[in-house]
Amino acid sequence: MNNRAFDFELPRELIAQRPLKDKGEARLMVIDRQKGEIEHLRFKNIVNLFSDGDVLVLNNTKVIPARLYGKKETGGKIEVLLLHKKYDGVWEVLIRGKIRQNASILFSNGISSVVLGKSETGLWILKFDTTDDREIFNIGRVPIPPYIKRKDDEKDILDYQTVYAEKYGSIAAPTAGLHFTKNILKQLKDKGVIITFITLHIGYASLRIIKETDERRHLSPEFFEISEEASTVMNDAIRDGRKICAAGTSSVRAIESAVSEGRISAYRGFTDLFIEPGYQFRCTSRMITNFHLPGSTHLSMVCAFGGTELMRMAYLTAIETGYRFYSYGDAMIIV
Repeated sequence: MNNRAFDFELPRELIAQRPLKDKGEARLMVIDRQKGEIEHLRFKNIVNLFSDGDVLVLNNTKVIPARLYGKKETGGKIEVLLLHKKYDGVWEVLIRGKIRQNASILFSNGISSVVLGKSETGLWILKFDTTDDREIFNIGRVPIPPYIKRKDDEKDILDYQTVYAEKYGSIAAPTAGLHFTKNILKQLKDKGVIITFITLHIGYASLRIIKETDERRHLSPEFFEISEEASTVMNDAIRDGRKICAAGTSSVRAIESAVSEGRISAYRGFTDLFIEPGYQFRCTSRMITNFHLPGSTHLSMVCAFGGTELMRMAYLTAIETGYRFYSYGDAMIIV
Protein backbone atom coordinates (compact mmCIF):
# COMPACT_ATOMS: atom_id res chain seq x y z
CA MET A 1 0.00 0.00 0.00
CA ASN A 2 1.34 3.42 -0.91
CA ASN A 3 1.14 5.58 2.19
CA ARG A 4 2.12 8.73 0.31
CA ALA A 5 -1.08 9.85 -1.31
CA PHE A 6 0.16 12.23 -4.02
CA ASP A 7 2.49 15.15 -4.61
CA PHE A 8 1.64 18.53 -6.04
CA GLU A 9 3.42 21.76 -6.85
CA LEU A 10 1.98 24.75 -5.06
CA PRO A 11 2.66 28.35 -6.08
CA ARG A 12 4.08 30.17 -3.07
CA GLU A 13 1.48 32.91 -3.31
CA LEU A 14 -1.27 30.38 -2.49
CA ILE A 15 0.19 29.67 0.97
CA ALA A 16 -1.95 31.80 3.28
CA GLN A 17 0.11 33.99 5.58
CA ARG A 18 -2.87 35.22 7.60
CA PRO A 19 -6.52 34.26 7.86
CA LEU A 20 -9.19 36.39 6.25
CA LYS A 21 -10.53 39.13 8.47
CA ASP A 22 -14.03 37.72 7.96
CA LYS A 23 -13.56 33.99 8.49
CA GLY A 24 -16.96 33.20 7.05
CA GLU A 25 -15.79 34.55 3.67
CA ALA A 26 -13.12 31.84 3.35
CA ARG A 27 -13.78 29.61 0.36
CA LEU A 28 -15.36 26.21 0.94
CA MET A 29 -14.92 23.39 -1.55
CA VAL A 30 -17.74 20.84 -1.31
CA ILE A 31 -16.73 17.39 -2.52
CA ASP A 32 -19.46 14.83 -3.15
CA ARG A 33 -17.93 11.36 -2.98
CA GLN A 34 -20.90 9.56 -4.52
CA LYS A 35 -21.30 11.89 -7.49
CA GLY A 36 -17.59 12.70 -7.84
CA GLU A 37 -18.54 16.36 -8.12
CA ILE A 38 -17.03 19.58 -6.76
CA GLU A 39 -18.94 22.72 -5.75
CA HIS A 40 -17.56 26.07 -4.59
CA LEU A 41 -19.14 27.98 -1.70
CA ARG A 42 -18.12 30.29 1.14
CA PHE A 43 -17.54 28.84 4.59
CA LYS A 44 -20.51 30.75 5.98
CA ASN A 45 -22.69 28.66 3.61
CA ILE A 46 -21.73 25.47 5.46
CA VAL A 47 -24.86 25.86 7.60
CA ASN A 48 -26.94 24.96 4.53
CA LEU A 49 -25.18 21.58 4.25
CA PHE A 50 -26.43 20.39 7.65
CA SER A 51 -29.83 19.01 8.64
CA ASP A 52 -31.71 18.98 11.92
CA GLY A 53 -30.24 16.24 14.12
CA ASP A 54 -26.85 16.05 12.42
CA VAL A 55 -23.88 15.92 14.79
CA LEU A 56 -20.86 18.21 14.43
CA VAL A 57 -17.75 17.06 16.32
CA LEU A 58 -15.23 19.76 17.28
CA ASN A 59 -11.78 19.35 18.85
CA ASN A 60 -11.54 21.75 21.80
CA THR A 61 -7.79 21.45 22.23
CA LYS A 62 -5.92 24.70 22.86
CA VAL A 63 -2.54 25.57 21.34
CA ILE A 64 0.19 26.17 23.90
CA PRO A 65 2.80 28.93 23.42
CA ALA A 66 5.23 26.20 22.46
CA ARG A 67 8.11 28.13 20.86
CA LEU A 68 10.72 29.34 23.36
CA TYR A 69 13.87 31.36 22.72
CA GLY A 70 16.84 31.05 25.06
CA LYS A 71 20.60 31.13 25.35
CA LYS A 72 23.27 28.67 26.30
CA GLU A 73 25.66 29.57 29.09
CA THR A 74 28.16 30.48 26.35
CA GLY A 75 25.69 33.01 24.96
CA GLY A 76 24.72 31.02 21.85
CA LYS A 77 21.07 31.34 20.80
CA ILE A 78 18.76 28.33 21.14
CA GLU A 79 15.21 27.78 19.92
CA VAL A 80 13.05 25.22 21.75
CA LEU A 81 9.73 23.76 20.59
CA LEU A 82 7.74 22.11 23.38
CA LEU A 83 6.28 18.84 22.13
CA HIS A 84 5.00 16.72 24.97
CA LYS A 85 4.87 17.12 28.72
CA LYS A 86 6.24 13.97 30.35
CA TYR A 87 5.53 15.19 33.87
CA ASP A 88 5.65 18.45 35.79
CA GLY A 89 8.58 20.56 34.61
CA VAL A 90 9.90 17.92 32.17
CA TRP A 91 9.15 18.09 28.44
CA GLU A 92 10.09 16.34 25.22
CA VAL A 93 11.28 19.07 22.87
CA LEU A 94 12.84 19.88 19.55
CA ILE A 95 15.92 22.09 19.80
CA ARG A 96 17.31 24.28 17.02
CA GLY A 97 20.97 25.02 17.64
CA LYS A 98 23.90 22.97 18.84
CA ILE A 99 23.32 21.45 22.26
CA ARG A 100 24.63 18.59 24.41
CA GLN A 101 23.45 16.56 27.34
CA ASN A 102 23.62 18.33 30.74
CA ALA A 103 23.81 21.76 29.05
CA SER A 104 21.85 24.61 30.60
CA ILE A 105 19.49 26.84 28.64
CA LEU A 106 18.59 30.22 30.07
CA PHE A 107 15.27 31.90 29.27
CA SER A 108 13.72 35.25 30.08
CA ASN A 109 12.08 35.93 33.46
CA GLY A 110 14.89 34.04 35.14
CA ILE A 111 13.68 30.59 34.05
CA SER A 112 16.35 28.02 33.19
CA SER A 113 16.44 24.39 32.10
CA VAL A 114 18.82 21.45 31.84
CA VAL A 115 19.09 19.05 28.89
CA LEU A 116 18.67 15.59 30.44
CA GLY A 117 19.38 13.67 27.23
CA LYS A 118 17.30 12.10 24.48
CA SER A 119 14.14 10.03 24.63
CA GLU A 120 13.66 6.64 23.01
CA THR A 121 12.23 8.47 19.98
CA GLY A 122 15.33 10.65 19.61
CA LEU A 123 13.78 13.85 20.98
CA TRP A 124 15.52 15.97 23.60
CA ILE A 125 14.31 15.87 27.20
CA LEU A 126 14.35 19.24 28.94
CA LYS A 127 13.88 19.82 32.67
CA PHE A 128 12.81 23.32 33.70
CA ASP A 129 13.51 24.83 37.10
CA THR A 130 9.76 25.38 37.52
CA THR A 131 6.88 22.92 37.54
CA ASP A 132 4.33 25.66 36.83
CA ASP A 133 3.18 25.41 33.20
CA ARG A 134 1.94 29.00 33.29
CA GLU A 135 5.44 30.27 34.00
CA ILE A 136 6.79 28.28 31.05
CA PHE A 137 3.97 29.38 28.74
CA ASN A 138 4.52 33.01 29.71
CA ILE A 139 7.91 32.95 27.98
CA GLY A 140 6.59 31.07 24.95
CA ARG A 141 5.48 32.26 21.52
CA VAL A 142 2.71 31.09 19.19
CA PRO A 143 4.14 28.13 17.19
CA ILE A 144 2.94 29.18 13.74
CA PRO A 145 4.12 26.74 11.05
CA PRO A 146 7.39 27.33 9.14
CA TYR A 147 5.60 27.86 5.81
CA ILE A 148 4.23 31.12 7.25
CA LYS A 149 7.16 33.31 6.30
CA ARG A 150 7.01 35.92 9.02
CA LYS A 151 7.41 36.17 12.77
CA ASP A 152 4.43 35.45 14.97
CA ASP A 153 2.72 38.49 16.45
CA GLU A 154 -0.15 39.44 18.73
CA LYS A 155 -2.74 38.74 16.01
CA ASP A 156 -1.68 35.10 15.97
CA ILE A 157 -2.53 34.73 19.65
CA LEU A 158 -6.21 34.80 18.64
CA ASP A 159 -5.97 33.77 15.00
CA TYR A 160 -4.19 30.48 15.77
CA GLN A 161 -6.87 29.32 18.24
CA THR A 162 -10.39 28.14 17.55
CA VAL A 163 -13.17 30.18 19.17
CA TYR A 164 -14.03 27.10 21.26
CA ALA A 165 -10.48 26.20 22.34
CA GLU A 166 -10.54 25.11 25.98
CA LYS A 167 -7.90 22.56 26.99
CA TYR A 168 -4.19 23.41 26.63
CA GLY A 169 -2.07 20.71 25.01
CA SER A 170 -1.51 21.14 21.26
CA ILE A 171 1.55 22.42 19.42
CA ALA A 172 -0.51 23.07 16.28
CA ALA A 173 -4.06 24.30 15.78
CA PRO A 174 -6.87 22.02 14.57
CA THR A 175 -6.98 24.23 11.51
CA ALA A 176 -10.36 23.18 10.07
CA GLY A 177 -11.89 24.62 13.21
CA LEU A 178 -10.29 28.03 12.69
CA HIS A 179 -13.04 28.87 10.18
CA PHE A 180 -15.87 28.64 12.69
CA THR A 181 -17.15 31.84 14.26
CA LYS A 182 -19.51 32.12 17.21
CA ASN A 183 -22.20 33.30 14.81
CA ILE A 184 -21.79 30.29 12.48
CA LEU A 185 -21.95 27.94 15.47
CA LYS A 186 -25.12 29.68 16.68
CA GLN A 187 -26.71 29.31 13.24
CA LEU A 188 -25.91 25.60 13.28
CA LYS A 189 -27.43 25.17 16.74
CA ASP A 190 -30.52 27.13 15.71
CA LYS A 191 -30.93 24.73 12.80
CA GLY A 192 -30.96 21.78 15.18
CA VAL A 193 -27.38 20.59 14.65
CA ILE A 194 -26.00 18.92 17.77
CA ILE A 195 -22.49 20.19 18.52
CA THR A 196 -20.30 18.01 20.70
CA PHE A 197 -16.67 18.33 21.74
CA ILE A 198 -13.80 15.88 21.95
CA THR A 199 -10.15 16.58 22.75
CA LEU A 200 -7.07 15.47 20.84
CA HIS A 201 -3.84 17.26 21.61
CA ILE A 202 -2.00 17.65 18.32
CA GLY A 203 1.64 16.74 18.74
CA TYR A 204 4.76 15.94 16.79
CA ALA A 205 3.13 12.93 15.14
CA SER A 206 0.71 15.13 13.22
CA LEU A 207 3.55 17.30 11.90
CA ARG A 208 5.34 14.37 10.35
CA ILE A 209 5.95 14.29 6.60
CA ILE A 210 5.96 10.76 5.20
CA LYS A 211 8.83 9.75 2.95
CA GLU A 212 8.63 7.26 0.10
CA THR A 213 10.89 4.87 2.00
CA ASP A 214 8.79 4.91 5.20
CA GLU A 215 7.21 1.58 6.02
CA ARG A 216 5.93 2.44 9.49
CA ARG A 217 2.13 2.48 9.73
CA HIS A 218 1.79 4.03 13.19
CA LEU A 219 2.56 7.45 14.60
CA SER A 220 3.97 8.50 17.95
CA PRO A 221 1.03 8.61 20.38
CA GLU A 222 -1.17 11.65 20.85
CA PHE A 223 -3.46 12.11 23.86
CA PHE A 224 -7.21 12.20 23.26
CA GLU A 225 -10.35 12.16 25.33
CA ILE A 226 -13.98 11.42 24.49
CA SER A 227 -16.44 12.03 27.30
CA GLU A 228 -19.47 9.92 28.15
CA GLU A 229 -21.66 12.77 26.95
CA ALA A 230 -19.91 13.03 23.57
CA SER A 231 -19.95 9.26 23.02
CA THR A 232 -23.66 9.12 23.83
CA VAL A 233 -24.44 11.93 21.37
CA MET A 234 -22.52 10.17 18.59
CA ASN A 235 -23.87 6.69 19.36
CA ASP A 236 -27.44 8.00 19.32
CA ALA A 237 -26.76 9.47 15.87
CA ILE A 238 -25.35 6.15 14.65
CA ARG A 239 -28.41 4.32 15.98
CA ASP A 240 -30.80 6.75 14.30
CA GLY A 241 -28.91 6.92 11.00
CA ARG A 242 -28.03 10.61 11.42
CA LYS A 243 -24.80 12.05 10.04
CA ILE A 244 -21.65 12.61 12.08
CA CYS A 245 -19.48 15.39 10.66
CA ALA A 246 -15.98 15.70 12.11
CA ALA A 247 -14.23 19.07 11.91
CA GLY A 248 -10.58 18.32 11.22
CA THR A 249 -8.42 15.24 10.86
CA SER A 250 -7.76 15.32 14.62
CA SER A 251 -11.46 14.86 15.36
CA VAL A 252 -11.65 12.00 12.86
CA ARG A 253 -8.61 10.34 14.42
CA ALA A 254 -10.11 10.52 17.89
CA ILE A 255 -13.48 9.15 16.79
CA GLU A 256 -12.02 6.30 14.76
CA SER A 257 -9.61 5.40 17.58
CA ALA A 258 -12.50 4.91 19.99
CA VAL A 259 -14.75 2.74 17.80
CA SER A 260 -15.46 -0.82 18.88
CA GLU A 261 -18.14 -3.00 17.30
CA GLY A 262 -19.83 -0.06 15.67
CA ARG A 263 -19.99 2.08 18.80
CA ILE A 264 -17.85 4.97 20.01
CA SER A 265 -16.58 4.42 23.53
CA ALA A 266 -15.85 7.06 26.11
CA TYR A 267 -12.08 7.04 26.35
CA ARG A 268 -9.12 8.84 27.89
CA GLY A 269 -5.68 7.79 26.68
CA PHE A 270 -3.39 7.81 23.66
CA THR A 271 -3.72 6.87 20.00
CA ASP A 272 -1.08 5.99 17.42
CA LEU A 273 -3.63 5.34 14.68
CA PHE A 274 -2.40 6.25 11.20
CA ILE A 275 -5.21 6.49 8.64
CA GLU A 276 -4.18 6.07 5.01
CA PRO A 277 -5.85 4.95 1.75
CA GLY A 278 -7.42 1.54 2.27
CA TYR A 279 -8.69 2.32 5.77
CA GLN A 280 -12.37 1.56 6.33
CA PHE A 281 -14.08 4.39 8.22
CA ARG A 282 -16.56 3.12 10.75
CA CYS A 283 -18.43 6.11 12.14
CA THR A 284 -17.42 9.34 10.40
CA SER A 285 -19.97 10.43 7.78
CA ARG A 286 -18.44 13.75 6.71
CA MET A 287 -15.17 15.59 7.20
CA ILE A 288 -14.32 19.28 7.23
CA THR A 289 -10.66 19.93 6.58
CA ASN A 290 -8.15 22.41 5.15
CA PHE A 291 -5.75 21.90 2.24
CA HIS A 292 -2.67 20.05 3.49
CA LEU A 293 1.01 19.62 2.65
CA PRO A 294 2.06 16.84 0.26
CA GLY A 295 3.34 13.84 2.19
CA SER A 296 1.54 14.84 5.39
CA THR A 297 -0.38 12.38 7.53
CA HIS A 298 -3.40 14.69 7.17
CA LEU A 299 -3.40 14.34 3.38
CA SER A 300 -3.17 10.55 3.72
CA MET A 301 -6.30 10.59 5.86
CA VAL A 302 -8.15 12.90 3.48
CA CYS A 303 -7.33 10.55 0.59
CA ALA A 304 -8.51 7.59 2.62
CA PHE A 305 -11.83 9.35 3.25
CA GLY A 306 -12.47 10.95 -0.12
CA GLY A 307 -10.52 8.70 -2.46
CA THR A 308 -7.07 9.51 -3.80
CA GLU A 309 -8.08 10.32 -7.37
CA LEU A 310 -10.99 12.54 -6.34
CA MET A 311 -8.73 14.37 -3.89
CA ARG A 312 -6.07 14.78 -6.54
CA MET A 313 -8.67 16.40 -8.80
CA ALA A 314 -9.86 18.59 -5.92
CA TYR A 315 -6.34 19.82 -5.12
CA LEU A 316 -5.58 20.56 -8.78
CA THR A 317 -8.87 22.45 -9.02
CA ALA A 318 -8.01 24.38 -5.86
CA ILE A 319 -4.64 25.42 -7.29
CA GLU A 320 -6.12 26.38 -10.67
CA THR A 321 -8.87 28.48 -9.05
CA GLY A 322 -6.66 30.19 -6.46
CA TYR A 323 -7.70 28.59 -3.18
CA ARG A 324 -5.59 29.57 -0.17
CA PHE A 325 -3.66 26.64 1.32
CA TYR A 326 -2.57 25.31 4.72
CA SER A 327 -3.30 26.51 8.26
CA TYR A 328 -4.71 29.96 7.52
CA GLY A 329 -6.16 28.96 4.16
CA ASP A 330 -9.53 27.86 2.79
CA ALA A 331 -11.52 24.74 3.64
CA MET A 332 -13.22 21.75 2.12
CA ILE A 333 -16.03 19.50 3.28
CA ILE A 334 -16.15 15.95 2.00
CA VAL A 335 -19.70 14.56 2.01
